[in-house]
Amino acid sequence: MGIPIERRELSRMSEMFGVIAPRYDLITRLFSYGMDRRWKRLGVERANLPENPVILDLASGTGDFSKIVRSRQPGAKPIATDLTHGMLRLARDTGVEHAVCADAMRLPFPDESFDCVFVGYGLRNFPDLPGAVAEIERVTKPGGKLVSLDFFLPENPVLRKIYLGYLFVQGGLWGLILHGRPRIYTYIPDSIRSFLSQRELCRLLEQKGYATVDTRGFIFGGIALHWAAKG
Repeated sequence: MGIPIERRELSRMSEMFGVIAPRYDLITRLFSYGMDRRWKRLGVERANLPENPVILDLASGTGDFSKIVRSRQPGAKPIATDLTHGMLRLARDTGVEHAVCADAMRLPFPDESFDCVFVGYGLRNFPDLPGAVAEIERVTKPGGKLVSLDFFLPENPVLRKIYLGYLFVQGGLWGLILHGRPRIYTYIPDSIRSFLSQRELCRLLEQKGYATVDTRGFIFGGIALHWAAKG
């Protein structure tokens, strides 16, 4: 009996992110034109977290959201969760106290565990987006938030082609310079091609039971923040 397609895809993603983990922070800065940390801080600021929140930093990478939350609220308990051990090692090495290796589709946490779930550049990589959103909703407390920062398909067809082409060239260039593998970072435009627009994600979140959804787009809708409150 063969390995299910979903598991093979997760294994491939974990292996790829393990390779790029040491350069992950650099690449997120380059592809966001140096704005990545500013956008993440805005995501945290507008989440309006309660006192001493318990938060899930899902698809955490090296734990940026965890670090920003702790810098703003020392009493917070952020838990960084990622599929890649290499990312979590880097997160721990840079000050993230709680880190768990887990699949976003099968989170090892009880129902209604978190005041907020932050996802940085993760939603578009989940093999079943509606299923992942449902799992995030499950572990979020009533009235809690989902905050996502991700790449999206611009609404304008012309801008969409230009944006995807630019990201492909950028990915090839930095993959060649940093790893000698021009295709390693072209997963970014490849993943966006089959993803949603900023407004389409709003509609999906509303369909999944989030009562209030707000969004702010950047780079003509090619990157966006979403804030969604669980009903």
